[in-house]
Amino acid sequence: MLNRTLCSVLEEMRDQYKTRNFAGLLGLVEEAQSMGNRMEAALEDQKDLERLLDNKRKLERRFKKIKKILKQARELAEENGQEDLSKDLKEIADLISSRYDW
Repeated sequence: MLNRTLCSVLEEMRDQYKTRNFAGLLGLVEEAQSMGNRMEAALEDQKDLERLLDNKRKLERRFKKIKKILKQARELAEENGQEDLSKDLKEIADLISSRYDW
C-alpha cells in the first residue's frame, strides 16, 4: 500500500486482536518497527543538519573577522610603507575569498 502510515499499521494490529486472527501480526510488527526506525533516522538527520548549519554560521562569523583583520593589517602595512607585506596580505585575503564564497 502506498503512503501507509504507522497509525494505519497499528489500527490493523488492533483489528487482528479484536478478531483474534494473529496470522499477519509478525509482519505488521516488522512493518511498524521499520517505520519507527525510519522516523528516528529522519529525526537524527534533522539534528545533524541543524548542527551543520550552526557550525557554518560560526565559521562564517570567524571568516568575516579574519577578513577584517587582514584588511586592517594591510592598511597598517601600507601606512608604514611596507608594500610587499601589504601585497602579500592582499593575496592571502583574495585566496581565502576565492575558496570560501561567504
